[in-house]
Amino acid sequence: IVGLRGWCKKGGECLVLVYEYMENGSVDKRLFDCDEVLEWEERMRVIRDVASGMLYLHEGWESKVLHRDIKTSNVLLDKDMNARVGDFGLAKLQNTNKEMVSTTHVVGTAGYMAPELVKTGRASVETDVYSFGVFVLEVVCGRKPIEEGREGIVEWMWGLMERDQVVDGLDERLKVRGRFEVKEVEMALRIGLLCVHPDPRVRPKMRQVVHILEQGR
Repeated sequence: IVGLRGWCKKGGECLVLVYEYMENGSVDKRLFDCDEVLEWEERMRVIRDVASGMLYLHEGWESKVLHRDIKTSNVLLDKDMNARVGDFGLAKLQNTNKEMVSTTHVVGTAGYMAPELVKTGRASVETDVYSFGVFVLEVVCGRKPIEEGREGIVEWMWGLMERDQVVDGLDERLKVRGRFEVKEVEMALRIGLLCVHPDPRVRPKMRQVVHILEQGR
C-alpha cells in the first residue's frame, strides 16, 4: 500500500510526511501509454499485489478501511514492478455499527463503481470488491472500463462468459506474443467477473480472492 507515513512531535509542533517513490508509475500508464507491453506474469503479479493490499485494508488492520476508488491509475509500480494501492483521498473507516458507509453524494470513478453504489451512494466492502473486479478485467483485457463507441468492459466480458469464450477477452497484444498460461487467464477473468457480479451478496471476500490467486500459481 502506498500512502503517507508521518509523525507529529508532541504538542503538534511539526509534521513530516514521507511517500514511497514508485519508479514505474501507474498501472494505467504502463497499460495504455507505454511502448513496452506489460507481460502476463507482470500483470498477474500486479493483480495479486492489489488483492493482498485490499485484504489488508478490509481485514488486516484494527479498523476496516474502504478505499472507494480502486482503479488502474491508483495502483503504482515500484522499480521491481511490485504494485501498491495508492491515493486514499476517498478512503473511509467503516462504521463498526453499520454495514455500509453512507455519503451525501456518489464518490468513485465511472466504470469502476458498483451498481448499488451508483444507486444509493452507500459504500461497502462489496463495492470495493466490485471495483477490484473491474481493475482485474482491465489489466487482463488491456482495455479501459468505458470507451467511446464500445461496449463497457463488464458487459462485454459477461457476453463472452455466456458464450463460453472468456479467454477471448485477453489483451490482443499478449495473444500475439503467446507468452501466457491459458488456465491463469481463465482464472483471472473468472475472478474478475465474480467480483463484478450484479448481486453484491455473490461477490467473494478479498480473503477468498487471495486464496484462489495463491492456489492458482
